[in-house]
Amino acid sequence: MGAGKRGLLTAAVTVVCAVTVLAAPGTAFAAPTPTPTPTPSASPSAAPGKDLEAVREKLDALYHDAAVATDQYNAAEEAADEQSAAIVALAKKIVKGQERLAELKKRAGAAAAAQYRSGGLPDEAQLMLSDDPEDFLNGAGRVLQGQRATKGLLEELTRTQEDLEQYADDASAQWERLEANRKAKAAAKKKVKQQIAAAEELESKLEKKEKERLARLEQEAAYKAQSTWLDSGILDEINGKASAQGKKAVEYATSQIGKPYEWGAEGPGSYDCSGLTSQAWASAGQPIPRTSQEQWKQLKKIDIKDMRPGDLIIYNSDASHVAMYIGDGAIVHAPRPGRTVTIAGAGSMPILAVVRPDA
Repeated sequence: MGAGKRGLLTAAVTVVCAVTVLAAPGTAFAAPTPTPTPTPSASPSAAPGKDLEAVREKLDALYHDAAVATDQYNAAEEAADEQSAAIVALAKKIVKGQERLAELKKRAGAAAAAQYRSGGLPDEAQLMLSDDPEDFLNGAGRVLQGQRATKGLLEELTRTQEDLEQYADDASAQWERLEANRKAKAAAKKKVKQQIAAAEELESKLEKKEKERLARLEQEAAYKAQSTWLDSGILDEINGKASAQGKKAVEYATSQIGKPYEWGAEGPGSYDCSGLTSQAWASAGQPIPRTSQEQWKQLKKIDIKDMRPGDLIIYNSDASHVAMYIGDGAIVHAPRPGRTVTIAGAGSMPILAVVRPDA
C-alpha cells in the first residue's frame, strides 16, 4: 500500500474507530482514560447490582450467538438453493426419460405387431421353413440383425426404466433434505431474531449516559486487544503484496463502508460479515463459500506473517465472524446488528485463522 493510501487509511481509522490506531509498531500510544463504572447508587436508573462491564459481556454473548445462528441460516439457505436446483434438474431428466420410455415401448409394440402379422412365428422359424437356399442365406443376416436390434431395444428399455426409478429416488431424497434444511433455516432465523431482540431490549434499558459509557468500554476492550496485537511486533513480519484479485476484493469491500449490517444480507444495500467477504471476492471473479465457517474450512490457511490485503481473517474459536485484511494492520468488516461496514484493527478480536481465497 502506497504512502498516500496509508495516510488516508490511518485517517479513516481515526475517524471511524479511534480504538484501532494503525500506525507502525514502536509508536507510542496513549490509551484512552478509562471512565469509572458507576456503582448502582451512582446511577439512579440502574437496577441493583447492575454493572456495565457485565452488560457489555452479555451483549457480546448475545450478538455472538446471533452471528452463529446467522451462519447456520446462511448455510441452510445455500443448501436449500442447491437442493432446489438438483430437484429441477432431476425433474427434467425424468421428463426426458419418460419420453424415451414411451418411444421405446412404441417400438417394442411395433415389433410385436409385426410378429403377429407374420403368423406368430419368429423370424428363425420362418427361415427354417424356406425352400430357397438364397432366401435362407439372405434371411440369416436379417435374423441376426433383428436379434441384435431386439436385444438392444430390450436392454435400453430396461436401462431407461431403471434410470427413471433412480431419478425418482434421488428426487425423493433431495426433497427430504430440502425440507430438513427449510426447518433448520426457520429455526436459525428464529434464534437470530431472539438473540438480537434480547440484545436490543438490554440496550434499551440503559440511559443515554450509560450507553455512552458502554460504547467507551467496547472501544477500550478493542483498543487493548489491538494494542497487544501490535505490540507483539507482528507488523514487522507482515509485508505481503495484494494479488490483482485481492486488490479488486479490497476495493469492493471498502466501497461498502457505511452500509448497515443486516443478518443474512449479501448486498448491495446491506451485508452480514460473510456476505460482505463472499461478495467482495465474487466481484473479483473468485467465488468462495457463503459462510464464515465454510470459508474457514474450505479455503487455504495462511500464516499471519504471510498475510496480504484481500486475505480473510476468521475470528472466534467457532469461526463465527470474518473480516477482510486491507493492510497496515487493518480490516474492513460488517460487525454486528446496529452497526455499519467499517474499518477496525485486525487484532481487535481473537483470531482463529487467516485464509486465502485466491491461493
